[in-house]
Amino acid sequence: MDCIDLRSDTVTHPTDAMRDAMASAQVGDDVYGEDPTVLQLQELAAELTGKQAGLFVASGTMGNVVATLVHTGRGDEVICGLQSHLYLNEQGAMAALSGVQARPLREQPDGTLALNEIEDSIRTEDDHHPVTRLVAIENTHNLCGAVPLTAAYTHAVGELVRRQGVRLHLDGARLFNAAVSLNTSASDLAAPAHSVCICLSKGLSAPVGSVLCGSSDFIRAARRARKVLGGGMRQAGVLAAAGIVALTTMVEQLGKDHDNAKVLAQMLAAVPGVVLADNAATTNMVYFHLDDRIPHHVSEVSGALKKEGVLLDVVSNRGFRAVTHHGVSKEMVVSAVAVLNDVLENGKNSY
Repeated sequence: MDCIDLRSDTVTHPTDAMRDAMASAQVGDDVYGEDPTVLQLQELAAELTGKQAGLFVASGTMGNVVATLVHTGRGDEVICGLQSHLYLNEQGAMAALSGVQARPLREQPDGTLALNEIEDSIRTEDDHHPVTRLVAIENTHNLCGAVPLTAAYTHAVGELVRRQGVRLHLDGARLFNAAVSLNTSASDLAAPAHSVCICLSKGLSAPVGSVLCGSSDFIRAARRARKVLGGGMRQAGVLAAAGIVALTTMVEQLGKDHDNAKVLAQMLAAVPGVVLADNAATTNMVYFHLDDRIPHHVSEVSGALKKEGVLLDVVSNRGFRAVTHHGVSKEMVVSAVAVLNDVLENGKNSY
């Protein structure tokens, strides 16, 4: 049977239009700045995020690392979320590669950092302390249920950091999910940020890549930082072509993913033993856990589901994450929940 893969939106496959664009892409040497397709992608991403320029990078992690390298110096401090990708899922790159210290703050349930806590945590010139140079926020915030951060919130953070002379970086891996959910533009959500990194290979379904956007001066410095990380690519237009198709054709498709996530959440809520997170299905993610009526470890449940062709992301010893995306239809969502219900109902017979 075909697999219903709800582990992540990173499992999406490029569309036929992307494959065609990749096959016919005009290319040049991007390290020399001569790849016309890469240049087109960077200009498009900058336009969509409201920035002066863009830089094609291999991944969102690389984009975040490059931004940190440009915004900070060794011994500086970065304020970020305790559950942010920047802090948890980049192998300590802030310390290892930028030589900076993270000051993580506990997020609110919706993924925001409390404004008063940000302000109280900013440290200026004092011989005893590192100096805060950067605040980083994530929109949507993966581990807080992919809740979209509003423009009002991001603008409030932007005003705060500017008063303090601090830079703001936006990890916008799923920024277009936030924009679609809030019925606004990515540029409005990114406007207060000095830099923003958008991912092409999640819900937008491109095979690889992200684009880091900011001012022209910032991007000039970012090109140097990308090179020292080994991120200078030559005929990268073959990859950038898919990114152009992603940004011009797939953003409008994200609403369908959100609708399917709502269907998924509604159906899961009716499954005995399943407890939804409070912020389930605000965009394309549904977090849930198993209550005490289900005596089995999630690894057993996950294994039983896999045998039946359903893949979920295990996030704790009782919890799962399910992510809707271009490769999952409403019918597949319905089938996946039916399989989960059967596995939980039949208990050991399924393991």
